[in-house]
Amino acid sequence: MHNTRNHDKVVSEQFGSTAAAYLTSTVHAQGQDLQQLAAYAQQFPQATVLDVGCGGGHVSFAMAPHAGKVIAYDLASEMLEVVQGAARERGLNNLEVRQGSADRLPFADASFDLVCSRFSAHHWKNLPQALAEMARVLKPGGKCIVIDTASPEDVLADTYLQSIELLRDSSHVRNRSVSAWHQLLAQAGFTPVSDKQWKLPLQFDTWVARMRTPAERVIAIKSLWDSAPAEVSAYFDLRQDYSFSIDTVLLEVNKKILF
Repeated sequence: MHNTRNHDKVVSEQFGSTAAAYLTSTVHAQGQDLQQLAAYAQQFPQATVLDVGCGGGHVSFAMAPHAGKVIAYDLASEMLEVVQGAARERGLNNLEVRQGSADRLPFADASFDLVCSRFSAHHWKNLPQALAEMARVLKPGGKCIVIDTASPEDVLADTYLQSIELLRDSSHVRNRSVSAWHQLLAQAGFTPVSDKQWKLPLQFDTWVARMRTPAERVIAIKSLWDSAPAEVSAYFDLRQDYSFSIDTVLLEVNKKILF
C-alpha cells in the first residue's frame, strides 16, 4: 500500500503527537549548550532571534530573557501550542510562534541578528535550501548557530546510526558528519567561527518512548545493535540495556559581509 503522506505531514504527525514529551525531555530541556545560546543573544543589543524547528521551545526559552524578540518556528502546530503555553507560564512576552517549513522561511531578507536551530536539522528534507534560507533572513554580520546530533565520519558506524534513527522515527532524514556540516554551511554563504563537539548519552527506553516508536521497530533496533560489529558498539559506547552515546556538534558561523 502506498503512503500518500508527504514528508512534512510525517514530521507534523510524529511531533504533534509527542509535543508534550519534548517539552519535558531532559535531553532537550537541559544542557550547557542552552546557556551558551543565551550568551550569544547577549552579544546583540535587543537581538531579534529566529529559532528554526523550535520543537519544545527550549532554545527560545533560553534566549528570550536576553533578546528583544524571539520567533519560535516549527512545522507542527501542536508543538507550537505547547511552546506558546509554556512561554506564557514563564512570562516571556517577547516570544512569538510561527508555523512553517525550514526550507521556506516567511520572513524578509536580513531581518534577524541571530538564527538558531537545535536538534532539528536531521529532520529536514532539503537541508541546503533551509541553510540558504537561514542565511537570507540573517542580517549581514549576523550569527547562525546550529546544534545537532552528528553522524560519525566512519562509514560503517554512520550506516548503523542512520538505520536505528529511521527505525525509531520515520521522520528522520539524515544526520550529517561534522565535515559535511562545514561544507553545507560554506555553500549556504556562511563563514566558520567555531565548532564544539561532545557525546550525548541516550537512555534507550526513554529515547524510544519519547517518539512512541512501535514495538516491532524497537525489536528491530535491538536486533541491529545485537548484530553490530565490535568497532561500532565501541564507537557508540553501547550498553547492556541498549543505551548509547551519540556525537553532538555546535556550529557557530557568521553571515558573510559582502563589500
